[in-house]
Amino acid sequence: MEHIVTVQDTVTAFADWIEPTAAELDAIEEEMPLILADVDLIDAQIIALDRTPNELDTRRTRRALARVLAERAVLANRTATESLPGGAA
Repeated sequence: MEHIVTVQDTVTAFADWIEPTAAELDAIEEEMPLILADVDLIDAQIIALDRTPNELDTRRTRRALARVLAERAVLANRTATESLPGGAA
């Protein structure tokens, strides 16, 4: 007969200490403009999937994609400047 044993991770998966840390929450907050831009892009793509895209749908998708790319650039530039130690070599 096999014994059924609970796995510790499964039992404690909802323990208080598994909550996100302050650093993780700060990282999410920093990425929030990009997350919202991605949501807008997905919404525009879903609208275009529902029917034959017209000119307005095409503009909405293009505008949302431009916003996503702009937010990615801002985030990439922000993290690149923060990760470099100060001063030139």
